[in-house]
Amino acid sequence: MQLQKSDIEFGGQKVEVPRGGYYDRFRMNPDLDEVSKDPAAGNVDFFRRFPKQQVQSRVGLAWTPNFYYRSQSVQLLLLAPADRLRASIPEPLEPLKITPSSGLLALTFFSYPVCDNDPYNEVSVAVVIRRPGAKGPHALELLQAIRRRIFHAHVLALPVDTEIARVRGVYGYQLPKWLAKIELNISSKVEARISDAGGDPDLTLSSALPRLRNVPSQSRLGINNLIHLVDGEWHQTRVQTNTLSFGQRLLPSEVQLTRKGGPLSQLLDGLGASKILRLDVVKDAQLVLHLPTLLKP
Repeated sequence: MQLQKSDIEFGGQKVEVPRGGYYDRFRMNPDLDEVSKDPAAGNVDFFRRFPKQQVQSRVGLAWTPNFYYRSQSVQLLLLAPADRLRASIPEPLEPLKITPSSGLLALTFFSYPVCDNDPYNEVSVAVVIRRPGAKGPHALELLQAIRRRIFHAHVLALPVDTEIARVRGVYGYQLPKWLAKIELNISSKVEARISDAGGDPDLTLSSALPRLRNVPSQSRLGINNLIHLVDGEWHQTRVQTNTLSFGQRLLPSEVQLTRKGGPLSQLLDGLGASKILRLDVVKDAQLVLHLPTLLKP
């Protein structure tokens, strides 16, 4: 049965969203007491720490932050030549080096089954970068980032599989989003795939499932800071994560990443992404996505 749609407007763009869905009902300003009645959303206490505010944005007044009540992801941390990574990002951004000649590239498949702008999937290709203004050894900065679970990255590609996610990302955040078919399944094993605009396979990923750890809510918090240009000025988009179930594996030998020649495959090839250093699987997490804020000089 085909879902009924409602027409909404965002940033001057007309978009269809699921009728009766979270966006249609709440328009990005949900009643958390009402959301808590949805079994699929789970416990929402984490989100009560972040009262929504209506602020002026590049698309007019907008509610922030954006809540992702349930999410899953699989990430591959790949080794790549530092000079190629440097050439792929604008100055003055600098790749965070793991060796004098090598940096880190993160390929991540996301699934958001319950969120403020309705279910969607997403794939990110991002260069792990130095914190703006950071000095001193790269190795020390990397160790501190790992210990604090606070990372900085510049996103090179961020395809999604719904129009509302694309429109919000492009017009609200100026992020490199386009529509693609994306799938992520985390069960007895991990399987993920993305197709190109014509529907042909681009990237496929399969792996054994690492041993998962379930942890109490708000005991494993992290922050990812996306550093990017918005209307020609440097901004930071902050993503706060409350991880609930996860598994990791260093130097995984069982991961199969197949490149089929689509845009993401070409991007990875062009950057020289090679050895997989780490596999991270998040079976359950909650995310808070903030609107971009101007970086101070």
